Amino acid sequence: MEKRELPNSTLILVFGILSIIGCCCYGIPGAIFGIIVLVMSKRATEIYNADPELYTGYQNVKTGRILAIIGLVLSGLSILGSIISLIIFGGFEGIEQMQQEILREYGG
Repeated sequence: MEKRELPNSTLILVFGILSIIGCCCYGIPGAIFGIIVLVMSKRATEIYNADPELYTGYQNVKTGRILAIIGLVLSGLSILGSIISLIIFGGFEGIEQMQQEILREYGG
């Protein structure tokens, strides 16, 4: 019997990569992609474990899952850092004032 590609294995890998990249955008996109990957990889693992001889691409699923976990951790840290900076600097107005002061000081 010919082996088939595991459903969504490539998509899981791509979304895992996007979860790491997405953590740079205040963490929200990275968290969304990470959660999607974890759900999809759980389903793909169940399919693969039911009959491993039928499918290829399980390595993509494992790699995507690892990347998603890393992306979720980094996204969580990014979100936490954003919340802390909002609290410390007094909201968006405080951050904007700080940026304007830096621009005046170093911008000339």
